[in-house]
Amino acid sequence: MTRLRWSRAVVAGLVLAGLASGGAASAQDGGWTHWGADEGSTRYTPFDQIDAENFEDLEVAWLWRGDNYGPTVDNVMRSTPIYAEGKLFGVAGYRRTVVAMDPATGETLWTFREPTTKRWENSMRKNYGKGVAYEVVNGEGRIYVVTPGFFLHALDPDTGDLIESFGNDGTVDLLADFGYEYHPTDGLPSTVGYITNSSPPIVVNGVVVVGNSHEQGYRQTRQENVPGHILAYDAASGEHLWKFNVIPQSESEFGFDTWENDAWQWTGNVSAWAPLSADSERGLVYVVTDPPTNDYWGGFHPGDNLFATSILALDVRTGQREWHFQTVHHDIWNRDNPTAPNLLDVTIDGREVPILVQTTKQAFAYVFNRETGEPVWPIEERPVPRGHVPGEWYSPTQPFPTKPAAYDLQDITEDDLIDFTPELRQQALEILNRYEYGSMFTPPLHPDNDLGKRGAIHCPGPGGGTNITGGTAADPETGILYAASMTLCAAPILSPGEVGDAADPNPIGRTVAKYATDNGFLQGPQGLPLFKPPYGRITAIDMNTGDTLWTIPNGDTPERIENHPALDGVDLPNTGVRSQALTLVSKTLLMYSEGRGARPLLYAVDKADGTRLGTAELPAPATSIPMSYMHEGRQYIVVPIAGGANRLPGSLVSLALPE
Repeated sequence: MTRLRWSRAVVAGLVLAGLASGGAASAQDGGWTHWGADEGSTRYTPFDQIDAENFEDLEVAWLWRGDNYGPTVDNVMRSTPIYAEGKLFGVAGYRRTVVAMDPATGETLWTFREPTTKRWENSMRKNYGKGVAYEVVNGEGRIYVVTPGFFLHALDPDTGDLIESFGNDGTVDLLADFGYEYHPTDGLPSTVGYITNSSPPIVVNGVVVVGNSHEQGYRQTRQENVPGHILAYDAASGEHLWKFNVIPQSESEFGFDTWENDAWQWTGNVSAWAPLSADSERGLVYVVTDPPTNDYWGGFHPGDNLFATSILALDVRTGQREWHFQTVHHDIWNRDNPTAPNLLDVTIDGREVPILVQTTKQAFAYVFNRETGEPVWPIEERPVPRGHVPGEWYSPTQPFPTKPAAYDLQDITEDDLIDFTPELRQQALEILNRYEYGSMFTPPLHPDNDLGKRGAIHCPGPGGGTNITGGTAADPETGILYAASMTLCAAPILSPGEVGDAADPNPIGRTVAKYATDNGFLQGPQGLPLFKPPYGRITAIDMNTGDTLWTIPNGDTPERIENHPALDGVDLPNTGVRSQALTLVSKTLLMYSEGRGARPLLYAVDKADGTRLGTAELPAPATSIPMSYMHEGRQYIVVPIAGGANRLPGSLVSLALPE
């Protein structure tokens, strides 16, 4: 198979004369070496220079703008940088350009961008890059990035040059090891499938593990695609080490019998699109996955469908499955596991336990001993409703954690409806009765259903509960988890597959599915939410006991609700903002922003009880998780931002105390 040869990167910035030498600094000195701070994805910084007393003294230290890194329309900064060797490293724009920055000034030190290919041009996740990975190999640091074209590059942290001893002159073509017919520049034929990437790899014990992503399943109209198999490479040489099949491909593989009708042969997705976590001491990497094609219709792949919508613990040297847990059987609700698992060491009933916590769109936290895979508290298989769509396969049960308690709205009753005024409640009741509702696992409906309903409501919907735009932070010192969530329900309705397929200019696969999907956005009376507030929230859970400690609204009531004419004269509670809070936990504070499209503010709250302690202004609303690092004795907080009054493109703002 022909492989591409990449040109070297061009150093694109001037280095300040006073820049500290990267070689003299440990990668750990700054405290944020992974997308989620550390390999356990805690989003925790150990520094306390910024505390409750001085938080409101924070000022903008520097602003890094993304104007030159792609189109300004929808140029959202989804990348959270890392700190290593005295520099910041991240990605920007549609091209997922790798950027090295001076941590004290934000000055660009170098950039790397791979040449254009059709594989890049066809990527449906060009503007979804979340960052890069770092590792020391044979005494020298390396930056690893996976691009939208599905290539893995290893770069010199000082120059941005490709490291020629890795792969093919610094590059690994991931499709060469994926196992499907492909063209080196054009990629996979559309009849075979489509694969790209959105999250950084993770490097564990000298192994680079790579996830992937597809087009969103609810946009797909055909049955066939490639699965999101996991790939691993030697961090020094780029040699391919193993591939784990997320859809088993032979009878000898565990889970093969959960794909009835021989659906393993053509069904795709099951992406590992969220960032990865790892336990290097135990040699395990943790991967979470999404549903098969298509998100709301699974009649052509009956069965539980392992390892879709699952948590996987893999041996990092061999790729062998050590344990797994499927959080949704035969997922027809688009309830992919949306963010990296959080790893903590806690004390439960006097015994130290290494745990993995997966927060989910269901607003459940699934908790396991991360070494054995045993649930820390019982997880029960409970009966769920059977749907009404002819030809669909329905799992009779789903897994329900007994602890911790759910942290956002799930099963729906009339008592959950907005009730600020009698008129609004009556209007909300009329809307609700147009739909089938009740269980959080109420399955989707098709248009000509016998119930005469417009659709079926499930809560949380695909954008609700905990999602990638928010996620969860964890304090490794106290064992307290801080889960951001959003009260957002949906009522998807299935539509004839041929209708959706005719509207798709570039369909993937060969066989038009019986049904496509209308996502079914659910609107309440007079443009207000259908259900009671808070619309977004943060919940603190003590993972030593499984008990919920407190819940606070995400920010403050939006102006559009405060000033809504139907609420004139109503004494409103703090409704919070209907978005995913973006959290960061430090030694002294929990910090968060309201999230995309909300107010450009950063809040500090008391970790013990959720009391707000301070507010700092941002130049634009936050768009991804913040990070913090210590550089030359000064603590910085970096927040990805975009939009706002100045219509900033995807950018980064750094906050620090006055010098």
